[in-house]
Amino acid sequence: MRTAEGHADEAPRTVGTAWALLALNVLGSAGAKTVVTIPRSLIQMVTMGALVGAFALALTANLRLRIRPSAFVFLLTLLLVPSLVSSVDVGAGALFRCARLSLFVATLWLLSRWWDGSLRFVRYHIRWYFAVLVLVAAGLVISPGTAMPEYYGGRLVGALWPLTPPQIGQYSAVIIGLGVLLLLGRRTTGASTAVVVVPSLVLLAMTHTRTATLGLIIGLVLAIGSLFLTSAAARRVFAWAVLCASVAAVVFGSALRAWFLRGQSQENFSNLTGRAKVWDALLAAPRTTGEKVFGTGLGDKSFGGLPIDNSWLAVYNEQGLLGVGIVAAFVIVLGGVALLRPPSLSRACAIFLISYCGISSYTEVGLGDASAYLLHLALAASLLAAPSPTAAAPLPTAAASRRRIPLWARRVT
Repeated sequence: MRTAEGHADEAPRTVGTAWALLALNVLGSAGAKTVVTIPRSLIQMVTMGALVGAFALALTANLRLRIRPSAFVFLLTLLLVPSLVSSVDVGAGALFRCARLSLFVATLWLLSRWWDGSLRFVRYHIRWYFAVLVLVAAGLVISPGTAMPEYYGGRLVGALWPLTPPQIGQYSAVIIGLGVLLLLGRRTTGASTAVVVVPSLVLLAMTHTRTATLGLIIGLVLAIGSLFLTSAAARRVFAWAVLCASVAAVVFGSALRAWFLRGQSQENFSNLTGRAKVWDALLAAPRTTGEKVFGTGLGDKSFGGLPIDNSWLAVYNEQGLLGVGIVAAFVIVLGGVALLRPPSLSRACAIFLISYCGISSYTEVGLGDASAYLLHLALAASLLAAPSPTAAAPLPTAAASRRRIPLWARRVT
C-alpha cells in the first residue's frame, strides 16, 4: 500500500527492515502442522536470528544512540525488573525469554529516533503483515486440507509457516483497520486499499476468529469516531456502517450467531471454550508473597499444561502484581495520550491499535512478553510521538536567502 508523505528526517531503509525482523521474531514457533514439517528448533533459530538482526540493523542506523523519550518504552523497560527477579530461580528457559524481551525493548529504543507521529511505521507494518498473509494464502492454494484441518474445526491455519487461526485473524484485522483508516485520510488510493483489505477480509472470515472480528469492529468505530468532527469522509463512512450493521443484524442475525458459535454449545460458548476453568484454577492456586508480587517467571503462557489465553492473568502468573501494574500503566498512558492529542489520522490509527490490543487481551496473551501485540502498541506509540524539531522547522532555501531587501530597510540612521 503506497502512501505519500515527506519527512525532514528520512529513515534509512534498514529501519524498515529492522521493523520487519521484529515482526518475524514475534511470529512464534508453535502452531499448526505444515505441508513440509519444519523442526521447531529451526524455527526458533530463524525467529531469534531475526531479533538479533533487527537489533544490529537498528544499531547500525543509529550509531550515535539517539533516542526519543517514550513513556511506553520506559515502562516496558521497567517490566524487565519483575521478569528478571521472578526468572532467576526458574531456569535457563525463563532467563532466555528475559534476554529476548530485553533485546526486543533495546531495539525499540534504537528505533524510537524515527518516531515522529508520521505514518512511516504504519507503512512498514502493513507491508510486512500483508506478506505474511500472502504466505498463508499460498499455503491454502497449495494444500487446502493442511490449511484448513479438522483438528482446528476447519479454520484457516498456516500451511507453510506454523500459524494458528487467532494469529492469522489478528494480522488480518490489523491490516484491514489500518488500511481503511489510511483510505479515509486520503493517504492511499482505493485500488491499493482493495488489494490489501479485500483478501485480508476473506482470510479473517476463514479463520472464524471472534476476538479479532470484534476487535476490528470496535477499534474502527472508536478510530473513525475520533475523526467524526474533522472529516466528512469519516462521517459518511460512520453513517453507512451504522446503516449496514443494522440491516445485517436483522437480515443475517441467525447466520451471524451461528458463525460466532462455531458449532459450540451455548454452555461451551459462555465459559469461553473452557478458558474460564483455567482462569479459575490459576487464581485459586496457592502462591507465596514473592510469587504474588513478582510472579513465577517467564514461561510459555500456560497453567497446568493448558493455555491461559488472557494477557492479564498470564502477566499475573509470570510477572506478578507488579507486572500487571506496569502493563496497565503503559496501556493507560497510551490511551490517555491518544485522548489528549488533537484529531488526526495518526491519532485515529493509534486509537484503533490500542483499542484492538485492549479487547484482544481478554482472550489472547502477549502484553507481558515480546509479541505482536507489543509491536502493535509500539506502532501506536510512534504515531502519538510529537514531531521532532527538525521535522517541524522548515529548511532554508536558496530562494529565501536571495530575497530582495527593500531600499528603505537598507538605510542606516
